Amino acid sequence: MFTVTNHLIDQAEFLASPNCSERPKGTKPSLLVIHNISLPPGQYGGGYINQFFQNKLDSSSHPYFKEISELRVSSHLLIERKGSIIQFVSFRMKAWHAGVSQFGDQEECNDFSIGVELEGTDTDFYADNQYESLIALTNCLQENYPDITKERIVGHCDIAPERKTDPGEAFDWSRYKSSLL
Repeated sequence: MFTVTNHLIDQAEFLASPNCSERPKGTKPSLLVIHNISLPPGQYGGGYINQFFQNKLDSSSHPYFKEISELRVSSHLLIERKGSIIQFVSFRMKAWHAGVSQFGDQEECNDFSIGVELEGTDTDFYADNQYESLIALTNCLQENYPDITKERIVGHCDIAPERKTDPGEAFDWSRYKSSLL
């Protein structure tokens, strides 16, 4: 069970990312966006995602990092393979996770969404621990931000279909959504 205090998950490790900004005045989270990330691609662990979201990624550590080291992105949350959760941005703030995006007739999804990254790829099955954490986390977020309904939980692929494919074919939407309260 997770709880929220001052727009932070109490049970998450908090590692502040500078890659965030104010939400538009009066805007509350009303969309949950599920992503995936692995750094280097297809590899897990190593703390590189944390470094990436904090602008501390050493571009000499891996050839791929040279391509992304100048990007300034973040997500509100990361669920690691073992199910542990790291928070980078307060839910009061806008994390830079969605990029050019649209949900229904609303553009700029970062303005009104919470971004959750799952450590994974489009094609690697996600760990049971990740589903357990994601389900408990989603239930908590829906309690605290009631505008996030089941219909307003989407993949990055749904809001940026020309650019993104995550969380990918390996993500079991049925398992996830059928387990929500």
